[in-house]
Amino acid sequence: MAEKRDYYEVLGVDKKASAEEIKKAYRKKAIQYHPDKNPGNKEAEEKFKEAAEAYEVLSDPQKRQRYDQFGHAGMGGAGGFSGGGFSMDDIFSHFGDIFGGHFGGGGFGDFFGGGGQRGGQRVRRGADLRVKARVTLKEIANGTEKKFKYKKYVPCQHCNSTGSADGNTETCSTCHGSGRVVRTQRTMLGMMQMQEACPTCGGEGKIIKNKCPHCNGEGIVYEEVIETVKIPAGVQEGMQLSVSGKGHAARRGGVNGDLLVLIEEEVDPQLIRDENDLIYNLLLTVPTAILGGTVEVPTIDGKVKVKIDPGTQPGKVLRLRGKGLPSINSYGTGDLLVNIGIYVPENLNKDEKKMIEKLGESENIKPTESALRNFFSRFKNVFS
Repeated sequence: MAEKRDYYEVLGVDKKASAEEIKKAYRKKAIQYHPDKNPGNKEAEEKFKEAAEAYEVLSDPQKRQRYDQFGHAGMGGAGGFSGGGFSMDDIFSHFGDIFGGHFGGGGFGDFFGGGGQRGGQRVRRGADLRVKARVTLKEIANGTEKKFKYKKYVPCQHCNSTGSADGNTETCSTCHGSGRVVRTQRTMLGMMQMQEACPTCGGEGKIIKNKCPHCNGEGIVYEEVIETVKIPAGVQEGMQLSVSGKGHAARRGGVNGDLLVLIEEEVDPQLIRDENDLIYNLLLTVPTAILGGTVEVPTIDGKVKVKIDPGTQPGKVLRLRGKGLPSINSYGTGDLLVNIGIYVPENLNKDEKKMIEKLGESENIKPTESALRNFFSRFKNVFS
């Protein structure tokens, strides 16, 4: 087990620090490492607990005196959160007075201004939805629109999303419309108070007596919808687009969720994507490679003619500028790379074999020293 750090070191204060200095130091550490500001960060959570444990000891005169005299060994079972089975909620409850005495639902929601409250009442948010969009290379190059048919929760039109059949609601008698109640809890530091959602109205501050029969008081119904989404040019496989407000509607007039569109690329039968570049593998006939000529090469917008120089070697790459895909950030367009290969026929008739054998006797058909050096140089680079 890792050795405990000195409590004064944890809070960053001197051993002669006053109670007010210790309180300010803890407040600073709690804000810095609070889980709401560091979601999923286990290290920050441990430092938050460590700071709370240090403050719990140093803020108590008797515990501080015992700690100053004996260190961690003097705490025994009386001091520190590590041995007391405290949870994060316990920490929030026990030290709520540091931040004004109240925590929204056990956290710093109200303190940091993001506690999901509106006018003192909890604001609901609809769930997000995820759909898949299959796109071709041509659609990626030019951008496109896709229609999606799916089911989701939408606002109930019969009650205008209020959940009430007659439009009337009553103020909750428990929280008096605030959506929050204050609970008093006895702790080792005395009686503490904290706020939590009202158990009667669920934090809404009002109660529906006559529920809408179409949505059963929820304010939303499940229906099939059709949405059209613009897919920008330059998207890539695995990219996720977020369309705000097109997800599930929230209960009784909350905030809609988002529609998340996952991009899937359709495999093109001829072109291979490499970032914003496209690759086409071109097989030349032996006569075309030797004599040169003109061949057709497919692109996103149709076929183009490409000139082949006499004596073109396999492995040569022709670059067609601007014939690739655009960047999604509009930072230019990729190229089409034509990778040259030469097709060697496997089956020849008798006359064709005689022609090839005769051609093979020519000195011009045999590789030169320069050609051999170039070949071995390319071969070496492949494995270097």
